[in-house]
Amino acid sequence: MPNARHEAILQIIQSQEISTQEALRDILEAQGFSVTQATISRDIRQLGLRKRRTASGISCYTKAHTAPSAPNNLLSDVVVKIDYAINTVVVTCHAGSAQAACAVLDRMQLPEIVGTIAGDDTIFILTRSEASAKQLIGSLESQIWG
Repeated sequence: MPNARHEAILQIIQSQEISTQEALRDILEAQGFSVTQATISRDIRQLGLRKRRTASGISCYTKAHTAPSAPNNLLSDVVVKIDYAINTVVVTCHAGSAQAACAVLDRMQLPEIVGTIAGDDTIFILTRSEASAKQLIGSLESQIWG
């Protein structure tokens, strides 16, 4: 059954802008597939799907052309949105995944980062300046979504 489901997922992401696992699950269920959030997450990993920013500015799932490195794979699986206010970058993640994503960010030892704090689904990153925050966002977006 995974092959038919995988084919359905690939057709869905090619024909629609799918930005969340929940949206993908809803469409699959409407097509007759009974799936859990864990199944969707595993399918995304097995298919090598990545999030890429579309022309409309939305981060949507797409088929990756190269195998991502492990940290970027985790971040691309859990990061939903990145934004900033002055010198604070806010990374929004799927529920329960912010602490793992924050640990990956900490291990990356990026020079723009002064410190991080993670909750359940949100990471606050302190940078030295607004310019550093903008630079960090660009770097993270390119590493996570390509």
